[in-house]
Amino acid sequence: MLKSPLFCGPPLLKGDPTNDRFLKACRRQPVDATPVWFMRQAGRYMKVFRDIRAKHSLLTVCKTPELAAEVTLQPIERFNFDAAIIFADILLPLEPMGLNLEFVKGEGPVIHNPIRDKAAVEALLPVTPEEDLGYVMEALRTVRKELKVPLIGFAGAPFTLASYMIEGGSSRNYLFAKTMMYSEPDLWDLLMKKLTRVLIDYLSAQVAAGAQVLQIFDSWIGALSPEDYRQNVLPHMKSLFSELKKLEVPLIHFGTGTSMLLELQKEAGGDVIGLDWRINLDEGWRRLGEDVAVQGNLDPVLLFSPISAIERRVDDILRRAGNRPGHIFNLGHGILPETPVEHVEAVIEMVHSKSARILKGGT
Repeated sequence: MLKSPLFCGPPLLKGDPTNDRFLKACRRQPVDATPVWFMRQAGRYMKVFRDIRAKHSLLTVCKTPELAAEVTLQPIERFNFDAAIIFADILLPLEPMGLNLEFVKGEGPVIHNPIRDKAAVEALLPVTPEEDLGYVMEALRTVRKELKVPLIGFAGAPFTLASYMIEGGSSRNYLFAKTMMYSEPDLWDLLMKKLTRVLIDYLSAQVAAGAQVLQIFDSWIGALSPEDYRQNVLPHMKSLFSELKKLEVPLIHFGTGTSMLLELQKEAGGDVIGLDWRINLDEGWRRLGEDVAVQGNLDPVLLFSPISAIERRVDDILRRAGNRPGHIFNLGHGILPETPVEHVEAVIEMVHSKSARILKGGT
């Protein structure tokens, strides 16, 4: 595998990738074709995953390394994806911090003891990743040995995790979280600092266990205005990315609804910035500058459309990317449960074949 002096990563293992175009794209190096992977590519759109979930809860799958590894590998065995992402959940670090987490059918994640006051924030526990989240590391080690493509580790960003912790679950307006942020800035700062420390340790352990790329999911950050982000989130994200940069693996910075925050996201850090479908890829890349790679940005709902409609949008995204190095094809958010598997396969083939012709100077 081609190694970059900028991104050394963990020691070589028997299962190191023979397909490294994803790593090259993260580094803005030339590739033979645009790499493709999908967020939530290990998930309910695949029958083999549904069969496992029929027998086990989500937390059981996450906490059983053999099951997490099997699920991680399912889409790699079925499709020609250029990267695997470890099967886990962004909320896993919250349990060892002292929160009571449950995934409720039809409702999603529920935190039964949300963080609403100073005493609760101060009571949050430190996390020792190899002890408290060792099942994630074991799954990473297992998967890494089996892969011919790079392995992505991940975690939620401080704002997104803080919002879950304070709201007690999903939210539309983030009433409790934003109220704390506005009315108790010192308490908010303490919470964000505690989360940042946990995430640095957790992600560092993932790299030590075999992750070759890290993605930071700030899925809820689009709820903030640019000024709110600048004052209350940016300092913590800078601290997070500054420490993670020392790990010498590519870092992907992902959020949704971030069209007004792109420049601030770049300032926060990341070698690759995720773009959702709410902005054209070429416009987002222009605003970010070509000294970062970009990831995106097909609307997940388009995968339900006829193949001809999907092909037109794939063509449009590739046209906007041009033949510039540093484009990773992905969805603007996670793949939806009922997505037709044949459409997933078609998109991967389209991107690979069409981009290869473009990169060779064809049309």
